Amino acid sequence: MATATISTTETPRIYVACLAAYNSGILHGAWINVTEDAWAIWDGIAAMLAKSPIAEAEEWAIHDYEGFASIRIREYEGVERVAELAGFIAEHGALGAELYNHFGSDLGEAREAMTDRYHGCYARLADYMQELTEQSIAVPEQLAFYIDYEAMARDAEMSGDIFTIKTAHDEVHVFAGY
Repeated sequence: MATATISTTETPRIYVACLAAYNSGILHGAWINVTEDAWAIWDGIAAMLAKSPIAEAEEWAIHDYEGFASIRIREYEGVERVAELAGFIAEHGALGAELYNHFGSDLGEAREAMTDRYHGCYARLADYMQELTEQSIAVPEQLAFYIDYEAMARDAEMSGDIFTIKTAHDEVHVFAGY
């Protein structure tokens, strides 16, 4: 199986703003590293609210984020969900984000695909089909030039036997189909 280094993003973090201060025209918030567990994120939010210029501030919202690759974080995303996503991104980088988006924001499905259905990274899908064919059967030398791996790759993808996530020009990640 071919392998490649999966590029990672910067450390996932969120900017949490105090809404009491925000509604009073004051910008007050903090960047919080979200690669820790959810309790550590809650502690960071509580610490930010405790330093608010508005007494007894308790409402907050996510006003910015970074390090989540192509995943969008909503203003009122749950802390537990943010921690789960950050952990997945920290482990799988941009590939994890694209896989998460591929499955319509279903993190369980994305995890299962990474764990059980990942076949590797190739420059082209045809390279995967050639490797699979050559590992499966002995291709007679006289026939090797007549095998159309591009067509095999197209057919396998169209039939749903496999699907791909492209993370760069020459990085095609291959997964078993549904």
